[in-house]
Amino acid sequence: MHVFISTELTSALMHVKLHLFVQVFTLVFFPTAIWFFLQVLSLTPINEWLLKGLQTVSCMPPPVSSAVILTKAVGGNEAAAIFNSAFGSFLGIVVTPMLLLLFLGSSSSVPFTSIFSQLFMTVVVPLIIGQIVRRYIKDWLERKKPPFGAISSCVLLMIIYTTFCDTFSNPNIDLDKFSLVVIVFIIFFIQLAFMLLTFLFSTSKNTGFTPADTVAIVFCSTHKSLTLGIPMLKIVFAGYEHLSLISVPLLIYHPAQILLGSVLVPTIKSWMLSRQKALKLTRQPKVPL
Repeated sequence: MHVFISTELTSALMHVKLHLFVQVFTLVFFPTAIWFFLQVLSLTPINEWLLKGLQTVSCMPPPVSSAVILTKAVGGNEAAAIFNSAFGSFLGIVVTPMLLLLFLGSSSSVPFTSIFSQLFMTVVVPLIIGQIVRRYIKDWLERKKPPFGAISSCVLLMIIYTTFCDTFSNPNIDLDKFSLVVIVFIIFFIQLAFMLLTFLFSTSKNTGFTPADTVAIVFCSTHKSLTLGIPMLKIVFAGYEHLSLISVPLLIYHPAQILLGSVLVPTIKSWMLSRQKALKLTRQPKVPL
């Protein structure tokens, strides 16, 4: 089993075209397209800080878990999903703060050194320590099988809960119901539109992606990380009076991507299986009469 997974990951690592598409779409096309979209939405009465929050969502890296879980549920290229989620998260530690400062405005007084040092201490260092410790307790972990899935879910719920508390306990928050409802619909619209866009591109004839690749591309390119996103926002915009409102769209986007992805799993799986069957039939040699 270990050898099989290792082989799959090695094969996925060589799929440079797929990785390039996912990372460019996630960290270049996504934020740029949202920026143009927000130029139109800025003419509406929607709360401007919620709109800025949408821009922060677009700058986030892919999540480590949800895209992989949904890809696996469909039966897609799980190894490619794992690689792109992990690689995108590492890339996001450097790229996301730069995108946030680029699209949301920055000045010469922005403490870049402080931002990256804090991100390094809160994200990179714990990850490195975890990998080192894991080497020494790997056998114990395999025997005991701690419920890491449940633990990570609890930690994620705590992050969401504390962020909601910070947001809605702020006495100066100016959040109207109209803007909040509209933002929820916009988030679902953005996800559906980008899922359709990545699907259409990855299934076009000249790309060379398999149906399993398409599944990984659709989920990895459109999902955004909350676990990395919230700490990044708190570090980059520390002390910012509108941080609470800016965080709201990301808090909505995360459960929305899981809900929408879960609903679409049966449909995507049905498409993938039928497409794989059709490709298999076309590749079978014809029997001479």
